[in-house]
This record gives sequence, structure tokens and C-alpha cells, in this order.
Amino acid sequence: MTINITVQDQGDRLDRWLSDNLADLSRSHLQKLIEQGNITLNNEICTNKKIKVKLGDNLQIFIPVPQQLELEPEAITLDILYEDDSLIIINKPAGLVVHPAPGHETGTLVHGLLYHCSNLAGIGGVKRPGIVHRLDKDTTGAIVVAKTDFAHQHLQAQLKSKTARREYLGVVYGVPTNKLEEAENIAQGTINLPIGRNPTDRKKMAVVPLEKGGREAMTHWQVLERLGNYSLMEFRLETGRTHQIRVHSGYIGHPIVGDPLYSSNHSIGVNLSGQALHAYQLILEHPVTGEIIQAIAPLPSELTKLLTILRQKNQLNNRQI
Repeated sequence: MTINITVQDQGDRLDRWLSDNLADLSRSHLQKLIEQGNITLNNEICTNKKIKVKLGDNLQIFIPVPQQLELEPEAITLDILYEDDSLIIINKPAGLVVHPAPGHETGTLVHGLLYHCSNLAGIGGVKRPGIVHRLDKDTTGAIVVAKTDFAHQHLQAQLKSKTARREYLGVVYGVPTNKLEEAENIAQGTINLPIGRNPTDRKKMAVVPLEKGGREAMTHWQVLERLGNYSLMEFRLETGRTHQIRVHSGYIGHPIVGDPLYSSNHSIGVNLSGQALHAYQLILEHPVTGEIIQAIAPLPSELTKLLTILRQKNQLNNRQI
């Protein structure tokens, strides 16, 4: 399929302008089309997503036919929170990678979904069929997957417009405070810091200025329970950058407990499969019915055990005082 469009305003950088004017295509999808040479600007192939378009520019967007899926379905047990003909919401366990990537060519959530959903192939991409958003390998909790192209586009649009809500529970080191809220004794706040690839360690992300390649990232947080030298936090995402909560928490000096990348110098005495971070609630609008779906993922046993131990230690310390 080919889309022809003429710029009728002052324009912006290519990927942003296309994202604002082609509601059915996500910005990440458009960026891939640009990188692959599938977009022409004034009849010349353009692979620079940052180039500024101008009034009167002619754009041609070629959308390739989805390639035949080569992934083999695998019988992986799925903890299903909600499912119908349009979407499925899974409670992802720690250790399960969402989609195939170098080093994880098999045994991913996608492989299990292909076994469970016979019509998933080709929805949204070859390697990531149906995937709307991701969770890190060792982050647990609710993740939604689309079963149709319409649902995929609708759900991605909800995340982009911030009408869908993703809420997390996490245990961090220390007790975050916000001086602006001290008068009301409310420990909550917002971290609004751009995130990009760590310039010295490509396996990690970091707070990176926008002018150096960082992308806007906003995380709302609130302390739900103080547990001695630890805190149970609630996080709500405005954006969905890679490792966003983990990077933001570490940057303000309160990294997630058990995080192997951003809190490796800390120890708590409890064996965890990964970071103590759980996507406990996902709220979205059903793409077809318009019904509001609220999916709540029960806490994994490791996080429940961790909270129990911290509460016991906190009670013991309070008695001793």
C-alpha cells in the first residue's frame, strides 16, 4: 500500500509530522519505514527521520505487505487476565521475554501467544505480532496484546494519547520525599526527565538531554507504605520508554530493589528473580465496544514474600525503638 500526502503547514521533523498526520501508524512504525527507505520526500528516498519537512513538500509512504511469520508456536503456559476476539491481557511472569530478540529467539511470550491465538500472525509486525507495549524480561504484570489490526492501532493510539493507564507497584531503597508536599504529609511527585541510551554502556538506559538524543519521559510516583529503609511505591507512566521506571527511580537515588542494572550495589537478603517491579493495573478502552477494561494482575509470590519480610523487620525495629 502506498500513501501520498502533501505538507500543508510549516511542518516539523519528518517522523513527528507523519505521526501527527497519520493516526493509523505509530511513530515507531513510521521511524522503521523511514530507516528502511520506504518513504520518499519530493521523489527522493529519505532515511533521515529528523529532517524538517516544509510547506508544499510531497511525501510518499510505502507500507510493505506483512512478511510471512517464521516463528514457531510454543506451548507456553499463559496467565490470562482477560480475553475476547479483539485482545488478550496476560499476567507476565518474571523471566519471560516479550518478543524475540538476539539471545532470545525462542521461548518468548510471542511464541506462547502464537500457540494460543491461531490468528495472531501478521498483526503489527513479523517479530512482534500483536504486541502493543512491552515489559522488561524480569518485570511482572499486565500486558495487553491485540488480536486484530484495528485493535492494534486503537490500543497504540490510546497509549500515545495517554487515555490508557499503566500503573505499577515497586519496592525501592530509601524513602522518597517531595518538599513541595511536606505540609500535607503526602509523599508523591512527578519525574519529568528525558531518557536515552547510556553513552558509556549500551546495555543500559540513562537520563539524557533531549538535544543529545534523549526522549521525553514522565513518571508519576507515590509512596504507599514506608518499610524502614525501603518503600512500597506506586508508579504511573505518561510515556513508555525502555527501563523508564527503573532509570527514573535510580536517578533520584531510590533504585528498584533487586534491579541488576540500576541497583547492583545494593543487597536486601532476599533472593529475587529480578527487580521488585510489577505492572499491577492496566486500564484501557475496548477498541470495539468502548467499554473500559480494568485488568488487575495479582502480585507474584516473590514480591509478596519480600513485602512480608520487610513489614516484619519494620515492626520489629519499631518495637525495639
